[in-house]
Amino acid sequence: MAATIKDVAKLADTSTATVSKVINGSYSISEATVNRVRDAMKELNYTPNKRAQNFARQSSGSVAFVTTLERDTAFVNPHMFEIMSGLQFSLARKGYSMVVIDMAEGNCAAVEELMLQKSVDGVVFHAAIVTRELSQLVLKYEFPHVVIGTPNFPSKLCWIDNNNPISGELAASHLLDTGKRRIAYIGGHEIDAISESRLKGAKLALDEAHLPLQAHLLMRGESTRQDGYRMTEALLSGSPRPDAIICANNEIALGCMKALNVHKISIPSSIAVVTFDDYPFSRITDPPLTVVNIDVYDLGIQAGKMILDKMRKPNLQFQTFITLPKLIVRESTVLHI
Repeated sequence: MAATIKDVAKLADTSTATVSKVINGSYSISEATVNRVRDAMKELNYTPNKRAQNFARQSSGSVAFVTTLERDTAFVNPHMFEIMSGLQFSLARKGYSMVVIDMAEGNCAAVEELMLQKSVDGVVFHAAIVTRELSQLVLKYEFPHVVIGTPNFPSKLCWIDNNNPISGELAASHLLDTGKRRIAYIGGHEIDAISESRLKGAKLALDEAHLPLQAHLLMRGESTRQDGYRMTEALLSGSPRPDAIICANNEIALGCMKALNVHKISIPSSIAVVTFDDYPFSRITDPPLTVVNIDVYDLGIQAGKMILDKMRKPNLQFQTFITLPKLIVRESTVLHI
């Protein structure tokens, strides 16, 4: 005969209510009691009926992660899956599953249906798909939510983000420490919030060193290898040439490195290169790229914790930076490591 919740409570020397709270991931139970209940469940081979639990507490037991998923996303935007993995890890620890929703920017119908039907208990949005219309919709329904990244417009949405200005400051400071003085920045257009945030931090570090970013050393374009190549070519045709280049992302950095190699420019002796996020190909360029890295897996974990808090306390409001960057020095900025 299959074990019941009463059998677990008896073996764990506690009440069925306490066992239920442990199963549902309650924060009010002591760690010792949680461990005792889990040991009893394991000994009795007891498996909770998730469907019955969710019905009783009027919960779906799932959280949606809403983003855009296109072909080759894993290569163009590999940190997306690290974020998803961290988020899933956090949710699974509390008995929740993650549902991935692919949404084109501006198409709010799918999200509205989720909220109206309460198909999920909460929603985590990737900032890239968040629009003013979506923001108004989420706030209208007062639905538990977290945005990963900072919306590029003023809003009352709850969001968490890594500190991109500090990342930019760290990149510029490192180049200054290696003796570089004509530091360029190539990044996305002004509407690219991440690129602009990193630029803001880089400018701050350069201003503090009394070496402000010169107008001809700032290039903006698409966040692609092709534009990274084009912007680097433009820098090389100017005068004086930079002795270091900060690239707003890896795609731009790959184009930049190609242009420098085509022109047979020594890296880092003549021009050093630094970028952001430690993607796999950062380590296999020639030379390997120095990066300011963000632990995006941890960003996903923190987003999971915060959406769970938001679901328990709907009035909880937060807009905060949580993950600090780390400099990983390689041969694109330092000859001998």
